[in-house]
Formats: sequence, C-alpha cells, structure tokens
Amino acid sequence: MKLHFRLLLLLNLVIFPQLSAQEVSAKLDSIIQMVQDHEGYDKEEFPLGLYSEEYYKKEADFARQQLKELEKVSSEGLSETQQISMELLRYKLQETIDFYEYEAYLNPLLSDSGFHVSLPYQVRELSTYKQVRDYLNKLNALPKYVDQHLKLLRKGIKKGIIQPKVIFEGYESTYNDQIVDDPKKSYYYSPFLDLPKTLTASQKDSVLIVAEKAISEKVVPQFRRIKNFFETEYLPATRESIGVSEISGGREYYQNRLNYYTTLDLSAEEIHEMGLKEVARIKSEMEMIIEEVEFDGSFEDFIHFLRTDEQFYAKSGQELLKEARDISKRIDAQLPKYFKKLPRQPYGVAPVPDAIAPKYTTGRYIGSSEDTQPGYYWVNTYNLSNRPLYVLPALTAHEAVPGHHLQISLNKELGDSIPKFRRGFYLSAFGEGWGLYSESLAEEMGIYTTPYERFGKLTYEQWRACRLVVDTGIHAMGWTREQAVNFLKENTALAMHNINTEVDRYISWPGQAVSYKIGEMKIQELRKKAEAALGTDFKVRDFHEIILEQGTVTLPIMEKRVNSYIESELSNE
Repeated sequence: MKLHFRLLLLLNLVIFPQLSAQEVSAKLDSIIQMVQDHEGYDKEEFPLGLYSEEYYKKEADFARQQLKELEKVSSEGLSETQQISMELLRYKLQETIDFYEYEAYLNPLLSDSGFHVSLPYQVRELSTYKQVRDYLNKLNALPKYVDQHLKLLRKGIKKGIIQPKVIFEGYESTYNDQIVDDPKKSYYYSPFLDLPKTLTASQKDSVLIVAEKAISEKVVPQFRRIKNFFETEYLPATRESIGVSEISGGREYYQNRLNYYTTLDLSAEEIHEMGLKEVARIKSEMEMIIEEVEFDGSFEDFIHFLRTDEQFYAKSGQELLKEARDISKRIDAQLPKYFKKLPRQPYGVAPVPDAIAPKYTTGRYIGSSEDTQPGYYWVNTYNLSNRPLYVLPALTAHEAVPGHHLQISLNKELGDSIPKFRRGFYLSAFGEGWGLYSESLAEEMGIYTTPYERFGKLTYEQWRACRLVVDTGIHAMGWTREQAVNFLKENTALAMHNINTEVDRYISWPGQAVSYKIGEMKIQELRKKAEAALGTDFKVRDFHEIILEQGTVTLPIMEKRVNSYIESELSNE
C-alpha cells in the first residue's frame, strides 16, 4: 500500500500543475483542517459515539476522498513537521478504510475489553457542573449505545465475524457485576459520591435524583440486556478455532494488522523468527541471574519458586499500590537526567476498577484530555497471588514514567507545533515500543534494586519477545491455545493467571501484541547506532528528544529522524 501511494505521488507531479512551496503547504493544511473539522456525527445526539454500518461506510468514503486530495500534494518544499503530518494523515485515513473494508466494526469485543467493558473508562472524578451534566448524558445514552452494538454483533454472527469461544471463560463478570438492586452501589454511581464543591445544595440534590434514576432505568437494565444477549445469542455462536487466519479472508486481514501495528512490512514468518532469537537471548540473561542468586535447581524450579514464594507477593491491595507509588516517585526523581522536557500533566496511581479487574491486564495507563484531571497508572489489585512484586518496577516504568504517561502527555502538550489530529494520535509500535524501552531505561536509572527485580524486568521483556512467537503462532501457524500457554509458561516468570489472560488477549486482538517488541527493538537499534557513531559526544537527553519531540510517528519516520540527527551531530564536530 505504501508503494502504491508513492507511485501515485510521482504520477501526480506530472498530472497536476506545479505549485509553489507556499501553495503546496496551504493545500496540505487545508486537507488536514478538513479531516480535523470532520465530526462524522452529532456528539450531542450520540454522547457515547455513533456505531453503525452506515457511519463506518461514510467515514471510509470520506477517507478515500481525502486520500485523493492528499495524492495531489508533493512533499517537496514542505517542512519536516509537515512531511510527517502528511505521512501520518495518510496512515490514519488508510486505517479508516481498512477498518471498514475488513468489517472489523462487526467485532467490537476483545477478551479484556469491548463495547460494554470500555464503559468504566467514562467513570472519572467530576470537577465541574458541565462534567456532571456530560456524564449524566452519557449514562442516559446507554440504551442507544447498546442498540447499535447489538445490531453490529448480530450481523457479525451471521457473517461468521465472531470471536473464539475460549476467550470468554469468566466473561460473565463483565456484565453480572453491573446488575445491582441498589443504584448507589453501582460503579457508575461512584462519581456522584464526591460532587464538585462549586455545585449549590439545590444542584447537588437534583443531580443525585437524576443519577439514581439514570442508573436504575438506563444503566442496570442495559446490562441485563447485554447479559441476555451474550448468554442466549452470542456465546452459543462463538467459534471453536482460535486463529484469525482460519476464517474467510483471515490470512490477508492478519497481514494487514501486522503492517498496521508494526508500521513495517514484515511477514508473520519473519516476526516469528525474530521472536525465537530474542527469546533465546533473553533466556540466557535470565539464567545468569539464577546463577547470581545461587539458586539450587533448574530454570523451571526457579520459576516455580518465584510464582509460589510468599516473599514476592503483597498481602493487600493497598500494599501493592503503596509499592507502585514508591517506585513511581523514585523514577520521577531520575527523569531530569534523561529528558530535556517533562510533561506538565501529573499522574495518579490507582487500582483497576473492580468492575473490570477479573479479566483485566496487570496494569495500564489511562490518559485524560481534561486539563483539570490527571492521567492514571492503574494497578490491578485483583487476585494478589498473581501480582508479583518483582515485576512491579518494570510495569511502573512502562505504564507511568518514563513510559506511557511521559510520552503520551508530552505528545498532547506539543500544542500548535503539530496539527491537532497528531496530539492524540497513537501507534502501537511507537507508543508500546517506547513503553518497553522505558523498562530498560529504568535499569539505567537504578530502579531495579534486587536481582529478582532485574529478573522481573527480563521476564517482562521475555513476555514481549514471546508475543512475537505466540501471536504469529496462533494466527498464522495453527498453534493451539495450549501451545501458546505452555510457551509463555516455559519461558517467563509470569503468573499463570496473567499467562491465561494474555493468551486470550492475543487470540482476540490479532497482531497488536507484536508491536511492543518490534518498536522497542527499533529504538534500541537506533540508540546503539547513535552511540557508536557519536561516541563520547552521545547525549541520552538529546537522543530522547529526537525520539519524542515530533510526537507519535511510524518506525520508518523515527529511523529517518535519528539518522538525520546523527549526520547533523557529526557535521558539527
């Protein structure tokens, strides 16, 4: 597809009249503004979003039209930022088309997320009366939101675009836990327990009445509908096969997902082999630590020891959160040594909401677009016997700082230096690659204080290397779920609960999991290249500035920027 665009760009230099640099720049700005101004639907009418086949078709048609306009723009004479914007806009528009063409909208479910599982993200602290009203509008919009998704899912069932049965074990918690008799006990009522102090007594009374009514008449009944749909229609129709390549058009779709999530043109076989090599390399480093601690036993014995010894596990959720906060603050103190710019937006450390914790991943960063709200590093305190403390430093570095919070917040704070669409733009290869790179950066900062924490860092890196093998194994090579589970069990120190939830995630979300290691490997490769070329003149703060200062970019754009940085530094010697 990228080659196709390049050929079209060359042809258009001949077909269309030569424009001045100023005219080309204005044309590009006009297209970008058109895309940014495009609403697609009335957000007041659909506060939770519009989800219909007709909507996705219109979005794809709009994207095709803007791509045609973009093909008329030559990159010659554009600034670096404009060239990057043009490439990213092309990437964004093509994904809108692919999303429609592959009918991905008919499958709005993952093992740990989905249309109804994503609703807890709407539950935030309310700081203003407007936020209170907006939140109430979202609660009252739930029936329309559910209507739209059930219609898509029913069509997906008819067309065979449906998730495998195996990922839905324990899925009933995603809707049963929201069906409560007392609306005040609903998770969706929790923001009303601490209303903004700026509200008058009369406003507070009114809000609480409306809130109880919304949850009793809209939220709880809709979760009953969701329960009935899953148990009588969807789950009985789920497929036995787990690899996406086993469904019609699935192999082509999987390659499309690999290209999108890695931003590179790599086959499943190439990624699989890269993974096997990384797994072998990392395992040798893990075995060195086992020797360091003088453990008497095999690799498997050591993993069993880590999974079962009480010293590695918190006794309470509060203890786990306190440890995560301590690690976060220790990293905070190291950041100025490694970065020229730090984000203005702070972040908090909080537990994953009980409503989604059982099927949720170990931790995750939750950003906020509101100036009055922080980002959050969520730590899963459910099932503490599967949340080892020795991996917490790596998790914290990845999800909070210097990982997702730092990178995403800096991206949003670039302001007018980049177009608006790029401030919230996210590509897994860049964002997740940076998150995994941050885990190794924490080692440079001295955050891992014991051999076990260094082993935890390696097991997290190994986890992401295993993804290259497991994801491609499942979706391109006919692996069973048992093969995937055993591969992770034999090569990482992840708790079995985490291994099972992770494998279900890979099954339900083809291609995304490979982006972490692919992105991290590229950043590490480019850093080693810069260090080798610049020697003692290499400055890590400058290198990180080059990686982050244009916000989210594709890996080829990142590589081009680092190469230019190296050339510039060498020419100044």
